[in-house]
Amino acid sequence: MCFTKMNKILKIDKENLTATVEPGVVLQDLTLRLMKEGLFFPPDPQSFLGATMGGIIAENAGGPACVKYGVTKQYILGLEVVLANGDIINLGGRTLKNVVGYDLIHIFISSEGTLGIISRAELKLNPLPKAKKTIMAVYSDVAVAGESVFRVLENGVIPDKIEFLDNWVINRIEEMMPMGLPKDADAVLLFECDGIPEAVEKETEQIVEITKKYGAVDVRVAKDQAEADKYWLARRAGFAAVFGKAPTVLAEDVTVPRGQIPNLIKKCKAIAKKYDIEIVILGHAGDGNLHPSILTDVNNKEAYDRALKGLDEIIESTVELGGVLSGEHGIGLEKQKFFRRVIDPNVINLMKGIKQLVDPNNIMNPGKIW
Repeated sequence: MCFTKMNKILKIDKENLTATVEPGVVLQDLTLRLMKEGLFFPPDPQSFLGATMGGIIAENAGGPACVKYGVTKQYILGLEVVLANGDIINLGGRTLKNVVGYDLIHIFISSEGTLGIISRAELKLNPLPKAKKTIMAVYSDVAVAGESVFRVLENGVIPDKIEFLDNWVINRIEEMMPMGLPKDADAVLLFECDGIPEAVEKETEQIVEITKKYGAVDVRVAKDQAEADKYWLARRAGFAAVFGKAPTVLAEDVTVPRGQIPNLIKKCKAIAKKYDIEIVILGHAGDGNLHPSILTDVNNKEAYDRALKGLDEIIESTVELGGVLSGEHGIGLEKQKFFRRVIDPNVINLMKGIKQLVDPNNIMNPGKIW
């Protein structure tokens, strides 16, 4: 079997809202192809221009739309997987319901390539929404912005996206590509509502009302799609702005219950002050998944050591708040020490047992996770 050319969209089934793809299909290519059919695959990691479906599944990728639509695992109906011994197995199927035996398909989703090679996937799709609206809420206090996230959600409004940018990120974006973001704001929340036009209008009105009630100093509704695209382009530019401003960036992927977002933000501010380090924050506020990023320099030992201590405290604070150390980036090599620290040893041993059973010679992405 040749894996280098497995980049075809094999089938799109509009009647059953499914697609069959090979692992090398790039998400952006899939998205454009599905749009022609009036369909979309909801997971939308920021690396969509280069992310392949095999990697997206093996990582259980997320993205801004997770708040409403969920992550990759909720859109995988079936998998074809090549095991370490060369056997090809098929898991799941094409139906929405399937409780035939153990749910083995989810062992391979988010396995980070350590159990087998995904060679084909059956995806669940959604129809494209008929309408969308983007709202930008501006805050003079970053923690108040964090509180607004769960205030909107507790009122029964479920936008498809709620994204967070702090003041540092806002100003770096404006330096890179001026687009009128409020440079004096401590934080900005970007909301997107989608669905039928009447529902979108009503949800937009509710978000404007709720965010103003809970501390937004300014709320703007994009007047058209061109203005909305500017706001979302700014959000996508956020990571480029961060990584372009320091020799070394320690970018985290922590996730807390949404009600704890203000506390996590306050913790990050206190940690930055304690260790005299610069921490900037952006991320998917709608599902509690923030990306605190420490700007440092690995060649400056004293500064880098302080950054590492700050990183440790961010992880510890996240766990204390009931969160997890990775929402969508996975463990890989970087977070192994934290993984061993916060996961029950019995759980780790169970994972190792599964690995030994499926890949006894340890040839599938060896050395990762634990």
